[in-house]
Amino acid sequence: VRPLMITAGASAYPRIIDFPRLRQIADSVGALLFIDMAHIAGLVAGGQHPSPIPYAQFITTTTHKSLRGPRGGIVMCEEQFAKPIDATVFPGVQGGPLMHVVAAKAVCFHEALQPQFREYQRQVVLNAKALAAGLAKHGYRIVSGGTDNHLMLVDLRPKEINGKEAQEVLDRAGITVNKNGIPFDTYPIFKPGGIRVGTPAVTTRGMKEEEMLEIADLMAEALTNRTDESALNRVREKVRELTRKFPLPS
Repeated sequence: VRPLMITAGASAYPRIIDFPRLRQIADSVGALLFIDMAHIAGLVAGGQHPSPIPYAQFITTTTHKSLRGPRGGIVMCEEQFAKPIDATVFPGVQGGPLMHVVAAKAVCFHEALQPQFREYQRQVVLNAKALAAGLAKHGYRIVSGGTDNHLMLVDLRPKEINGKEAQEVLDRAGITVNKNGIPFDTYPIFKPGGIRVGTPAVTTRGMKEEEMLEIADLMAEALTNRTDESALNRVREKVRELTRKFPLPS
């Protein structure tokens, strides 16, 4: 069987994606290459991850997530495919434009062109590495041993807790993560063996490596005392103290 198209992209992959290798594989079987870079678009724009544009015939991304814009999407392709793509998108799956969202996208793209955005994305990666290292010091296994981008996967199975429980416990403590399956996971899909943790939001607030280590401590404290509501309340107050020091930009 020879595929007509090879697709690549991830929502929970903590390492650099090898786009040249993917193109080489696609070319070897005469397939087109389609890349979804929704999760890493901001890192690509900020120079912290290689761009798929030289290698893929089709690329999609969201304008939110790491690009930090409003909810929306972008479809890019080589010129030879532009007409059929345009005909498929409109009027088939796209309706009237929302001009306030178009304006927000313009602001997002303008911000992504600024030197400060490159520094922001650099700090996102530094923070992710620091947070992963902090969690590892507490005995949590980080899938792949670390991260090259904005997120990490944490294997909770050695701690005998599932991702759903961890997500709910941390939410009660004021820390947002999401349950996530991990490689070779044997836990049920709705109670997977891991969690996914990202750093773009805390980096937007101005936090750096020192705060990531504090967050790792708070996460470990909450998960260790997950059945102790008073302990979780103490963690929640510490989280509030931390966020008060780093208010949302306005």
